[in-house]
Amino acid sequence: MTEDLMEGVALSAPEEQKCCCSQGENQAASQTADQMEGDAPSAPAAGDQTQSQAARCGQKGTWQPKVVAFLCNWCSYAGADLAGISRIQYPPNIRIIRVPCSGRINPVFILKALQAGADGVLISGCHPGDCHYVSGNYYARRKFEVFDRLLDYIGLEPGRVFFSWVSAAEGENFGRLIKHVVDEVEKLGPASKLVKTLF
Repeated sequence: MTEDLMEGVALSAPEEQKCCCSQGENQAASQTADQMEGDAPSAPAAGDQTQSQAARCGQKGTWQPKVVAFLCNWCSYAGADLAGISRIQYPPNIRIIRVPCSGRINPVFILKALQAGADGVLISGCHPGDCHYVSGNYYARRKFEVFDRLLDYIGLEPGRVFFSWVSAAEGENFGRLIKHVVDEVEKLGPASKLVKTLF
C-alpha cells in the first residue's frame, strides 16, 4: 500500500520540477558543445553590469559608502564595543578589522582595502602615550604621516583615508567619528581610483 502511495506522489509531481535540474545540465552541455565547435562564448548580458552596480546600492536604490576600519584591540576596538553596549547610534556602513596595535598596520593593508572597493578607510588606535606596547602608536603616527603624502602624490582624493585616536572610554567619540567619516566619504562619492576591476 505504501508503494502505491509513493507511486501516486511520484506521478503527481509537476513536470517542471522534474526537469529543473536537467535543464541546467542541458544548458551547460549545449554551452560546452558550442565552445567545442569553435563558437565564441556568449557575451555577458547587459543586466550583469547593472547588477554589479546595484550590489553597491542600498535597499532604497541609493549608493551607500563602504568604510573599512582598522582598530587597535586595546583602545579603539574597546571604544567601539562601548559604543555598542551604550547603544550609541552610528552609521552601519563600517566594517571593523581588529589588529593588536595601530603600529602593526602595514600601509599595504590600506591600499589593498581601497583596491578591493572600499570607499574609505579608517585607522584608529590608542592616544599617543597610552599604547599597550609602549611606542606602537608613535610608529603608527610617523608611518601614516608619510603614507598620507604618498596618497596625495598618487592622486587619491583627500578624505578617503582617516587616522584618529580613540580610547576605550570614548564610546561616544567613536560614534561621532564614524558619522564624520561616513559623511565625508559620502560627499566624495564611490571610489574609482585604485579600485581593481576585472573589466
